[in-house]
Amino acid sequence: MIEFEERGGITILRMARGKGNALNLELAEALNHALDELESGTARAGIITGQGSIFGAGVDLLTLVKGGAVYVRQFLPMLQRLLERFATFPKPLVAAVNGHAIAGGAILMLACDRRVLARGTARVGLTESRVGVLFPPWALEIARFATPPQHFSTLILTGRTWPPEEALARGMVDELVEPGELLGRACGMAEELAAIPATAFAATKLAVRQPMIEAARRQTALTEAAIIEHWCSAETLREVAAFAEMAIKHRD
Repeated sequence: MIEFEERGGITILRMARGKGNALNLELAEALNHALDELESGTARAGIITGQGSIFGAGVDLLTLVKGGAVYVRQFLPMLQRLLERFATFPKPLVAAVNGHAIAGGAILMLACDRRVLARGTARVGLTESRVGVLFPPWALEIARFATPPQHFSTLILTGRTWPPEEALARGMVDELVEPGELLGRACGMAEELAAIPATAFAATKLAVRQPMIEAARRQTALTEAAIIEHWCSAETLREVAAFAEMAIKHRD
C-alpha cells in the first residue's frame, strides 16, 4: 500500500491503495509503519504523495458503512493516532499533492511541513460536514493550524472543495507547479528543510506546533468518546451511506 523511493537522502512515500487511496484500517496502519521506517532510517526528510490523479480521497466510506459501529470503534482511534503521528513527526515532511486531496486526504496534506500541488483539475477541501460526520480533534486542530484564520471557518463549515488556484489563494498549499515538476520541487523543499540540523529542526517544529498539539490532545481527552458514538450512530451511518452513493453516481 506504500511504495518507497529513495532520492539522494530523501524518501518518497507513495500511497498506492486502489484508485483513490481511501483511508481504511490497513492504509492507516501501513502509513504508521512507513513513518516508523522513515524516522528510524537514514533519510533526512520524507515526501508524501499519491498515485494517478488522486493524492487522497478521504476515509473509505463504503468500508465504514459496511463495517458499522464495530469497525468505527477500531478505525477512528487508529485515524487519530495516524494524524498525531503526522503532526508531531520529527523529520521534515513535504506533501507532493499529485491530485485530489479531499477530507482525510487533505488533512494528511495539511499536517506536512510544506505542501506543493500540481496544476490541473485537482480539488482540495474538507467535506466532513457534507458527509455528516464530526471532525476528530486531531483533524480539526491540524486544519486550524495549517490554514489562515480568515479562511478556516469557510473551509470547515461549507465542506466545499477548490481548484488549485483557489487552494493556493486560501493558504491550503504553498506552491503550484506543473505536474511533471511536482516531485522535483517537493525534493527541493525537502532538501531545504533537511539542511537544518536535525535536532534543532525537530525541537523547533514541536515548539511551533505546541499550541495545536496541546489543543488536539486536550480535545481528544474531552470529546473522543462522544465523537466515536456520533460516528457509530445509525443516523450518521445513514448519512454517510447516502453521501457515498451520491459521490459514486456523480463519479459515474
